[in-house]
Amino acid sequence: MSNPVYERIKRDPRYTELIQRRGRFATSLTLTVMAVFFGFVLLVAFAPGFIAMRIVEGNNITVGIALGFIQFVLFCFLTWVYVRRANGEFDSINEQIVQDAQRNAQ
Repeated sequence: MSNPVYERIKRDPRYTELIQRRGRFATSLTLTVMAVFFGFVLLVAFAPGFIAMRIVEGNNITVGIALGFIQFVLFCFLTWVYVRRANGEFDSINEQIVQDAQRNAQ
């Protein structure tokens, strides 16, 4: 079953560009998250002495705890960046494409 509006959207070069840009953006964020996460895991596995170092003598906060906390903050920030761009730039381009396709179908 094929809808003429949907067919117009699929043929629109802006749609193809949107899909590619959104994919590249999501891929770059995914690779960043994976690199940070697995980098932390590798530090835990291969540099336990570094991870166990106390940041301040007499305090129980270690480098590992601080890096783990920084990961959570970074991942929340990256999620915010993605949502902001998806709800702003990507959604507005998508809406323009759909409106143009509906207008041309009438």
